[in-house]
Amino acid sequence: MLRQSHTSRRVAAVAVSLVLAGGAAACGPKGGTEKAGSGSGAPGGAPREGGTLTVLNAEPQSDFDPARLYTSGGGNVPSLVFRTLTTRNREDGAAGTKVVPDLATDTGKANADATEWTYTLKDGLKYEDGTPITTADIKYGIERSFAAELSGGAPYLRDWLVGGESYEGPYKNGGKGLDSIVVPDEKTITFKLRKPEGEFPFLATQTQFAPVPKAKDTGVTYEEHPVSSGPYKVVKNEGDGEHLTLERNEHWDPKTDEERKAYPDKIDVRSGLDAAVINQRLSTSSGADAAAITTDTNLGPAELAQIGGDKQLAARVGTGHFGYTNYLAFNPKVAPFDNPKVRQAISYAVNRTSVVNAAGGSALAEPATTFLPEQEAFGFTKYDHFPAGATGDAAKARALLKEAGFPDGISITLTHNTAQNRQTGPEIATAVQQALAAAGITVKLEGLENNAFNERRWDAKNTPGFFLSRWGADWPSGGPFLAPIFDGRQIVANGSNYNHAQLDDPAVNTEIDEIAKLTDLAAAGKRWGALDKKIGEQALDVPLFHPVYKRLVGKDVKNVVISDWTGVLDISQVSVK
Repeated sequence: MLRQSHTSRRVAAVAVSLVLAGGAAACGPKGGTEKAGSGSGAPGGAPREGGTLTVLNAEPQSDFDPARLYTSGGGNVPSLVFRTLTTRNREDGAAGTKVVPDLATDTGKANADATEWTYTLKDGLKYEDGTPITTADIKYGIERSFAAELSGGAPYLRDWLVGGESYEGPYKNGGKGLDSIVVPDEKTITFKLRKPEGEFPFLATQTQFAPVPKAKDTGVTYEEHPVSSGPYKVVKNEGDGEHLTLERNEHWDPKTDEERKAYPDKIDVRSGLDAAVINQRLSTSSGADAAAITTDTNLGPAELAQIGGDKQLAARVGTGHFGYTNYLAFNPKVAPFDNPKVRQAISYAVNRTSVVNAAGGSALAEPATTFLPEQEAFGFTKYDHFPAGATGDAAKARALLKEAGFPDGISITLTHNTAQNRQTGPEIATAVQQALAAAGITVKLEGLENNAFNERRWDAKNTPGFFLSRWGADWPSGGPFLAPIFDGRQIVANGSNYNHAQLDDPAVNTEIDEIAKLTDLAAAGKRWGALDKKIGEQALDVPLFHPVYKRLVGKDVKNVVISDWTGVLDISQVSVK
């Protein structure tokens, strides 16, 4: 699910990481720059070039245009075709949360206050037709992402670039460009920002930064054959991404690309499939499915139970984490949630063990007491302001309700999604309902269909007082995690509002601005963690759990590399021979 807001958007992509048995080291294609691989490989030796990788997905890889995609959209498939100024480090675990150069020679040079960022392109960069990639193409690619007919991508640039808030793209006003993107020559590009943004190198990984040659731009039909700057080119796009075929881009030079290995000769993406069918095909691994993966389909509790008794199959199941938090949200403008002691009472009453069980058990969820995910890249700082143990503290909750003026308990409504998604659905809602009952809190469940649920919880004028929610970040940092939820200036009165508590605390807003000035991301992380801990004292939400994901790969898939950035098996590293 994509969120649209005043200053930012995130993709709530369901992502997983796979850690398989074995330990084959990665090695680059012939002529490429070798990079030590930390990925695990299925039995069968070192990775080799050749073969066809099949991708089996439930959701189509639609809108295959860099202006309309997130970097993480559709797993890693877009990154095989679209290179950007920077990219994620293609290594396992925490090392993969680092931003590294891609088309650019470095991650960017900032001026003194981080309001200007300058990049220089590498030598030898070419498109699939052999023509050189220039900074004018990157400028144009960004500018076309402002066109209304190409909406869908992350809107940070509209908010960050000087003049971005009123720019309508190059198809209007005589093709006028953005003056805040300066291209003095074919290899240099400078971005002028409205305010300091120390995390601009993360933003430069977004697909809007992919170069687009103006002469080849066909507007809304560009997605059918976008011009490749990566190791693969689109040779077929049927059914708006339901069947996508990629083959090698012979003009991609691995010497300019330290991140993508590009072992297979061909990538065959099949979408619109039933989840059960996908998992069955991966399990059986017959024919082409032996060299198959999925970027959007997880295993459920029942499937995991069946797989658990098969050692060979279990060796092809990975466990992973994506920067995501599922939580109970309060709207303090609705009584009785305007009373901090009521919110605290609920925080104590929650039984996280029952919630985790409702989410599929400890194999699929980990209890959470912090809003930030438990990853260093986000600035995770451990805290538990309302310690209630694994099963809740009903006595403490009752005492707080009494202090709040409710000695005989209280009746409230919990709004949730009717979808059976084990995230914001009835299973989790029922677990919360039962736990709160032990503390004298009667919970009425209000279930809404998925679209209605999302519209209601993001509507500032009609936000429920108490509802299930979840949040994930566009890149591994506390900024895109905390700012949209707690920055008072991001409250949207007439549109999608994600600051559910409508918190507008000058001290919080100021700290967000101060952290944004930092280009030292480690220092910024510590301050994001401290801010999370400070905001947590107000009990504006109840963190419930961080989801854990499980996925299968085909038996012939090798060189599996997963990062904590996307949590998704990195297609650019996979070998199938």
